[in-house]
Amino acid sequence: MEAPESLGISQDINAENSTVDLEEAEADWVRVRVEESWFHLNRGFLVRHSDYFRALFHSGMKESQEEELYLRGGVHARGFLIALAVCRDENPPIRDPEELVEAVECAAFLQIPTLTRHLCDIIDSDNCLLLYHAASVFGVHRLFQNASLFLCDAFDDLKEAAESTIPEELVKYSQTLSPASYIAIGTHTPSMELLQDCFRVVCFLDEKEGEWKHLTNLPTLCSTSRAGVAVLDNRLYIVGGIYGYGKDTVDRSFCYNPDSGIWITLPGPQQPRYDFTLLGHEGRLYAIGGEAQKQVISTAEKYDAAKGEWTFIQHAPRPVASAACAVARQRMFVCFWKPPDTTDIYEYMPLKDKWSLTTTMIRPQSYGHCMVAHRDNLYVMRNGPCDDFLRCLMDCYNITSGQWTAMPGHYINSKGALFTAVTRGDSAFTVKHMLTLEYTITANGWKPHRQMKGFPKSGSLWTCLLRLPKTGPVTPELDVDERQREIALQMTIAEL
Repeated sequence: MEAPESLGISQDINAENSTVDLEEAEADWVRVRVEESWFHLNRGFLVRHSDYFRALFHSGMKESQEEELYLRGGVHARGFLIALAVCRDENPPIRDPEELVEAVECAAFLQIPTLTRHLCDIIDSDNCLLLYHAASVFGVHRLFQNASLFLCDAFDDLKEAAESTIPEELVKYSQTLSPASYIAIGTHTPSMELLQDCFRVVCFLDEKEGEWKHLTNLPTLCSTSRAGVAVLDNRLYIVGGIYGYGKDTVDRSFCYNPDSGIWITLPGPQQPRYDFTLLGHEGRLYAIGGEAQKQVISTAEKYDAAKGEWTFIQHAPRPVASAACAVARQRMFVCFWKPPDTTDIYEYMPLKDKWSLTTTMIRPQSYGHCMVAHRDNLYVMRNGPCDDFLRCLMDCYNITSGQWTAMPGHYINSKGALFTAVTRGDSAFTVKHMLTLEYTITANGWKPHRQMKGFPKSGSLWTCLLRLPKTGPVTPELDVDERQREIALQMTIAEL
């Protein structure tokens, strides 16, 4: 019996396999039986995507040379079918709870990292508890950790369901983790007069008390004016920007570790830049476009956090500055404006080092200023009619269906609050001097959920999410050498 259509996934596996890896047409093929279904697959394809098959085919055992393999126990046909689709860079819909469990089971027994990453990426409030429990049963550590963090962040909304559907020890474990905190950074430009600048501060939102509290001070030479700000692997990075009266470009980067409370200095991009887009994804920072010597540029670079070095990547499709960006379903998207009417959304594909036009939104006298992701949706905030920035409009693009939806109503955009939006779970946070507003994200739009105090400083803000220690912010004590370095930094500023 060949792979049946009744498994809930529409792809024809055998037809697809006839086109997989054409460059390996002379390579060996193998028939794999899973339950009562047979799959005709290329050995090289299986070796690349499954640690189980890689070990089997390289083991030298008799089974490694067989033309037919029978996977007994531990794998179901539907889970295997989902795994094959994901490994072919497809996005199969997995709505049935049993399919989800079987996909987790397949990821565990066949050791398929691509499938594990996919399952981590589709975690949401609807499937979080199921994936968390299944990952604990089958020992899929990465999925277990990601699902437990999601539950930690969304615990207020999922508390009742969690306590009634998953084991008590799983609920308790998620509560030992640190939830993602909303972080805001004021605009600071280093100069001799501003050594004691009150904006040289990073704050976090204490949601229980509804107010902003001090997290850390920015390094003396760190500028957030027209800089790039991003979070990667729970580290806060501030790159480039400008300083001083001459608005010179900062040629270095700064990284904050919330677990130690320590800032370190890192090299800046090879092309000094400001007003650029900075995005953190899969162990790398991406610096896209911006300005250099008062010219808008299209060059782009990536910073490998493990190697500590910047390298150039494919130029952006056109020169761009201050472009909105977001990561949805592990895919990177950037808005390229064509004022006054057009927003082009491009995807950058790291493995191919290639830009691809995803979609274009045309709205009279309006274009996207901010973009955030929730599930497989991109939400684009744009100015209202006649360039009205106080009454923002919002459009939603679904990357799975390829459809645009105009969100009903207007969104109050007090002094640009919506342009600093970030999402966590099913919530979106915005902040400005007057108030901090949390929205609940629904299929029909963003609904105001609660208000808290605004950021204590006026002016432009950068916002992001960081996981802080459960015990609160860490304030490292400066030893003698560190104090001397701080003095040296201040003397350097004075010489600028």
